[in-house]
Amino acid sequence: MHHTWMRYLTPAPVHHRLGLACLGVGLQHGELPPVGPRTLDHHVAVVVSAGSGWFQDPGGHRHTVTAPALLWLTPGVPHHYGPDPSWDECFVDFTGPATAAYTELGHIEPDRPVVPLSDAAGARAAVARIARATRRGNPLMEVETGAAVHELLVVLRRARAGLAPDDDPVLHALARDAFRPLSVAEHAARNGMTTAELRGAVRRAAGRSPKEYLLAVRLGRAKELLAATDLPVAAVARRVGYDDPAYFSRLFTRRVGIAPVRFRAQQGRTPSATTRVDHVPGPGPGARTAADLGPAPDRTAAPGPDDPPTTGPPSGT
Repeated sequence: MHHTWMRYLTPAPVHHRLGLACLGVGLQHGELPPVGPRTLDHHVAVVVSAGSGWFQDPGGHRHTVTAPALLWLTPGVPHHYGPDPSWDECFVDFTGPATAAYTELGHIEPDRPVVPLSDAAGARAAVARIARATRRGNPLMEVETGAAVHELLVVLRRARAGLAPDDDPVLHALARDAFRPLSVAEHAARNGMTTAELRGAVRRAAGRSPKEYLLAVRLGRAKELLAATDLPVAAVARRVGYDDPAYFSRLFTRRVGIAPVRFRAQQGRTPSATTRVDHVPGPGPGARTAADLGPAPDRTAAPGPDDPPTTGPPSGT
């Protein structure tokens, strides 16, 4: 015996242009019949929150599925799966151009159809929000469900087994040392890893190379200093790890799209050299500070020899 609830949507072309469009949502439990073999033209995230079963890949290999787990069904890839004997599942069908970016960032994993989760509660709550948004007569149904699919992909990424729920230790270490004169190899050594291991860990956690991640941290801090203080651009450059202000300005302009002085002007504020830039407003007594998010930059740090360099653009990895 099994119980099933599901709802399917037909978004308009304009909804697809929002990046992700929800095509369907469902919740099921019990002795469900097997699915497939079949092939779909869109993505489906199936979250198994209780029970166990199996998943058969295109090569005929059967993977054991033990809750909590995530099944990725991707377009054009045959799949066949089912409970043994029963499980609780929820699923969301979705499509849209943003799936390519989420795949590149590692949020969607076509080559890893069965993903162990540390907890399914967050994912089930996200799916429940999608289900509630499909209520009859909701004028914002397609927009609301599409936005919730973005949220679901983030929740699923955080729920992967082996990933800390609120912080990745490797990324935290890189952010902590981002303004120091360290090469990628030196960052790896400080984390007890080889360079290849560090690259793989950062790629899995952040969907980018270590150099790209460090650059994002540096430029993010530079924007904060430009927007909230009247420090000269050269001083901002030094605080985020560049001892060559001209190179910093060229790099900032290339990556941000405008020069540092133009970015500051666009903020439309009158900053002060004493303005604090380490406070993140919160809802009340629990307001967070930058200490909760990571350390303040080393004000005397100089850039490393190759990560990112001060004499030319960062090399790829």
